[in-house]
Amino acid sequence: MVSELSSLIHNLVLDNPVPAKDLAKAIGKPYSTLLREVNPYDAGAKLGAETLLQIMIQTGDTKPLEYMAGKLGYTLVSSKGEVPHITPGAFQASSASSSASSAASPAFEEKSASGRSKRA
Repeated sequence: MVSELSSLIHNLVLDNPVPAKDLAKAIGKPYSTLLREVNPYDAGAKLGAETLLQIMIQTGDTKPLEYMAGKLGYTLVSSKGEVPHITPGAFQASSASSSASSAASPAFEEKSASGRSKRA
């Protein structure tokens, strides 16, 4: 049985303004590997979380994240004030890896015993 999430990701890769071959190149995967990993009928290949993140960054489409958040009882809201899952139209080939790494490691603040903030 094919899950909704698997079908959603498969459709995202194949039916978006970024051609699947260009998407594969931008995320650093061979085209055939990407298609196998997102194929909902191929039980032998799995899509990793990092690859899914890169797919969403490159396409600008957050539908898989919205789906997962909804299943966990959450609502996804963009901190940039953008409407989620709208493809911005620009293909982000080189900036995606740098923005993904900076987004993945936000600075956290915690208060010390004296009440002053310190950055982690």
